[in-house]
Amino acid sequence: MNRTIVRAGLIAAAIVLVQAALIAWFSWPASELEPRHLPVVVAGPAEALQQRFGDAFDVTSVPDEAAADRALRDREAYAAFVPGPGGLTLHVASAASPTVATLLSQAAAQATGAPVTVRDVVPNSADDPRGAGFAAGFLPLVLTSLAAGAVIALLHAGRAARIAGVVTYAVLAGLVGAAVLTGMGLVSGYGAVALAVGLLALAIAAGVAGLGAALGPAGIGLGVLLVFLIGNPISAVAAAPELLPRPWGTIGQLLPSGAGATLIRSAAYFDWAGSARALWALVAWSVVGLALLAVGRASLGRRHPA
Repeated sequence: MNRTIVRAGLIAAAIVLVQAALIAWFSWPASELEPRHLPVVVAGPAEALQQRFGDAFDVTSVPDEAAADRALRDREAYAAFVPGPGGLTLHVASAASPTVATLLSQAAAQATGAPVTVRDVVPNSADDPRGAGFAAGFLPLVLTSLAAGAVIALLHAGRAARIAGVVTYAVLAGLVGAAVLTGMGLVSGYGAVALAVGLLALAIAAGVAGLGAALGPAGIGLGVLLVFLIGNPISAVAAAPELLPRPWGTIGQLLPSGAGATLIRSAAYFDWAGSARALWALVAWSVVGLALLAVGRASLGRRHPA
C-alpha cells in the first residue's frame, strides 16, 4: 500500500480521536451540573435545611433577613432561605448566576412541597435575564485575546515592543469590550467592566505571548491548551464553579476564562465583592506573562545573516 495513503489514514484517525476527546471534554462539565457544597444562608436555624439537602449545599445561619441579603450582595452565598408567617421566601442573586437562581427556585419548591416566593436581591441585566448573552459574548473576548498573544509572540520585534503591544491591546480590549457589553445591556457599569475586561485580556494575551517567548511555538500551543481547550469548559461562565464536578470548578477559577467571568460579574453587579481570588489569578497570569516576555527570546522567527 502506498505510504502516502497510509500516512493520510493515520493522520485522519488521529484527528478523529482528538475530536472525540474534545467533544467529551467540552460536553462533560455541562452534563454534570448539580450543586456541590453550594453556599447558601438561612435566616434562622440551619440544621434542618442542611439535613434535607446534605452535601449539595453549605448552609450558614444568619440572624435575620437583612443579614441574609447582605451575604448575597457580598457574594458570600448564592441564595438565602427566609422563613416567615406567610411561608418560605427564597432570596436569590441572579447576577451571580442565573442558572443557580433557577435551580434553587426549583429545589426550594420541591423541598417544601408548596409554592415558594422568590425575591431577586441582585438581579441580572433585564436585557439578558438568563445570562445567555453574556456567556456568548464572553467567548470572543477569550478567542481574540488568544489570537493577540499568539500574533504578538510571533512578531519580529524586540522585547519592549512586544510588551507594549500586549499592554496596548489589553487597554483597547477593555475599553471596546466593555462598550459592547454594556451597550447591549448584557452587564452594567462601564468603568468597572472596562477594568475587568482589560485585565482578562492582559492575562490571556500576556500569558500566551510570554509562553511563546519562553518556549517558542510550543509555548503558544501550551497557552491555547491551558486557556481555551482546558479552561473554557470548566470556566462556569454560564453556571457557577460550585455546580461543576470537584476539583474542576476550583481549577477553572485559577485559569483566565473562569477568573475573568467571575471578575466581570463582581465588577458589574457586586461592587467588586467576592472578586479577590479571580483578581489575584488574573494578576498572576499577567505578571508571569509579562516577565516571560521581558526575559524570553526577542523573536520567534529564524534569524538570517545580513
